Amino acid sequence: MSEDPFKKFGEWFAAAEGSEPNDPNAMTVATVGADGRPAARILLLKSWDKSGFSFYGNLGSRKAQNMQANNHVALLFHWKSLARQVRIEGSVTQVSDEQADAYFASRPRMSQLGAWASQQSRPLPSREVFESRLEEVETRFQGQPVPRPEFWSGWKLAPDYFEFWQGIDFRLHDRFIFSKTETGWETGRLYP
Repeated sequence: MSEDPFKKFGEWFAAAEGSEPNDPNAMTVATVGADGRPAARILLLKSWDKSGFSFYGNLGSRKAQNMQANNHVALLFHWKSLARQVRIEGSVTQVSDEQADAYFASRPRMSQLGAWASQQSRPLPSREVFESRLEEVETRFQGQPVPRPEFWSGWKLAPDYFEFWQGIDFRLHDRFIFSKTETGWETGRLYP
């Protein structure tokens, strides 16, 4: 077992990129709001390095409100084709404006326009209302770059816990963990 959870994640992520038919970067992001209720949703990992795992979205969304109330977040990657999953826990901070601008600029234009048109997680009276809002922003930014809205940014999760799960026949799975300490990472195994 590697002593470095980021190295192990990189190896498993590369394998998933080669085997998963769709979105090997898809992950469940679990949060807990001020009301104590958990919520989970699938998002796409947009970048990662030894400082953490980054993802983006609307600052008015339920996930953003939850992370503002409680910055302890869990990520879960599940790669069915490999019978593997990785759980990552830690705390999130909002990325810098420069990082959010750079990522937003890399998105497809329709995704940029959709970010402006969507009041994410708020009630929508009808699909037509959203489509009308999208037409309005298309007109507003016609022939020019689409700037990042103030209400759209990203978060980086700094991990303090990893669990790697390898599925094995008859539910004899292999589970190994990394827990962050003041001096590095402590490793261990869990029963299946």
